Amino acid sequence: MNQQQRQALIIEKIQEHGFVTIDELVEHFKVTPQTVRRDLNQLAKAQKISRHHGGAGTESSTVNTDYQTRKITDLHSKEKIAAQLVQMIPNGASLFINIGTTIETIARALLNHKGLQVVTNNLNVASILGAKEDFTVVIAGGEVRHRDGGVMGEATEDFIKKFRMDFGIIGISGIDLDGSLLDFDYREVRVAQAIIENSRQVLLAADQSKFGRNAMVRLGNISQVDHFFTDATPPDEIKQILVDHQVTLHLV
Repeated sequence: MNQQQRQALIIEKIQEHGFVTIDELVEHFKVTPQTVRRDLNQLAKAQKISRHHGGAGTESSTVNTDYQTRKITDLHSKEKIAAQLVQMIPNGASLFINIGTTIETIARALLNHKGLQVVTNNLNVASILGAKEDFTVVIAGGEVRHRDGGVMGEATEDFIKKFRMDFGIIGISGIDLDGSLLDFDYREVRVAQAIIENSRQVLLAADQSKFGRNAMVRLGNISQVDHFFTDATPPDEIKQILVDHQVTLHLV
């Protein structure tokens, strides 16, 4: 297989999965990591893909990947992150849970807990956790985003501010190398900011595809969270921010 054929197949895999890692491409094509990195850099320079730490994707900085694709992308990694994160949550705790496919995986992992008090702006999370009779689940009011069941807007933000919870569990679309937490919808960002401000401990969950991923709205900085759960060692710049601000890193 020549380089042109391999790069065409790389583009197909990225379009199919939304994001692929260097390791996956090395295994699939039986080539060296250096060859894969060179292919990805050339494709990114030609603006055919978007290059990220540890791999590549097709994501725009203005429009997120569609919800159904995100649900199945890196699902195994999301499940591992969820399994470790929920170990921090004691029975009877109160928590905010926001929007995202990783967050919905975490909600499913919480079903073995008892007596949780949950405030969420995610209809899918409410549906998952509402099945437990010993859970109290409160849905924030606001505008429902039809594509993923997210609830947002000024009413949602005001509602969140009425509570002070033990934990705030949040996801994110991208993490820049300066630690900026990035997302696509400013209304969603305002709600996430309110969750951060009104949680005693903030737990951020994001797999490695989020490192260096671009999105146009800045939520805040990773230095504002207390615990960061991910499936790969972050880039050195992000690791240093975690150390400087005493953010606990949990690698699954």
